[in-house]
Amino acid sequence: MSEILPDIVEEGRRLLRLAEERNVTLRLLGGVAVSLRAANGVAAPFRRSYKDLDFVTSRRTASACVRLFSDLGYEPHPAFNALHGRERLLFFDARNGRQVDVFVNAFRMCHKIPLEERLELEPLTVPLAELLMTKLQIAELNKKDVGDSLALLHGHPVAEKDGDAVNAARIAQLLSDDWGLWRTFTGNLAACREQIGRYDLPAEQHRAVAARADALSERIEAEPKSRSWKLRARIGERKRWYEMPEEVADGP
Repeated sequence: MSEILPDIVEEGRRLLRLAEERNVTLRLLGGVAVSLRAANGVAAPFRRSYKDLDFVTSRRTASACVRLFSDLGYEPHPAFNALHGRERLLFFDARNGRQVDVFVNAFRMCHKIPLEERLELEPLTVPLAELLMTKLQIAELNKKDVGDSLALLHGHPVAEKDGDAVNAARIAQLLSDDWGLWRTFTGNLAACREQIGRYDLPAEQHRAVAARADALSERIEAEPKSRSWKLRARIGERKRWYEMPEEVADGP
């Protein structure tokens, strides 16, 4: 096997290719996934450096995924993986100072987002709807996640389908059954919309991104809400509606 590549985007591509050769289900999340889905590259105002790699695998191939990363020179975090391995695995690339997160079956940080049933829809990354959801499920939104979210809305239309579009129907469906996720996602989407003007884009592109954010918001609100959503909505913010992700040390 070739050595781990210093270019993080190319290393992400290499890992996906080698996983496919071994029949290991592996798809990218995070900023590198945003970069790979940008057909003409991420627009200049949204470009940034990427520190870590984030993937998701299926329950069926989780064990094979551990062997894959170990064989490719990544150092596992034994204690973390033993405790959390059914949901999340951690590996390290000491030479390049990188952490690799591999979520199993679903993405779970501040909220849980199911992924496994849709991992075969795209060859490199999770679908754009879920990619945006992983960015906007964060309770304390930061600058990089705002930029990545706006990059997705800048580079892709909002529609009722997958592929090169953000599937508004999929997002609305998941949010309609989870008030907490709805509260975090819609609040963050509104915050991103407010910050569009801070990015150096032509006026027509500002309007286009704002229109896509508005269309997504309208689609979410139009979706009928479940009984459990309505019951949780009665409690509202009197009870915390999100989880606090566990902090992980920078090495095993």
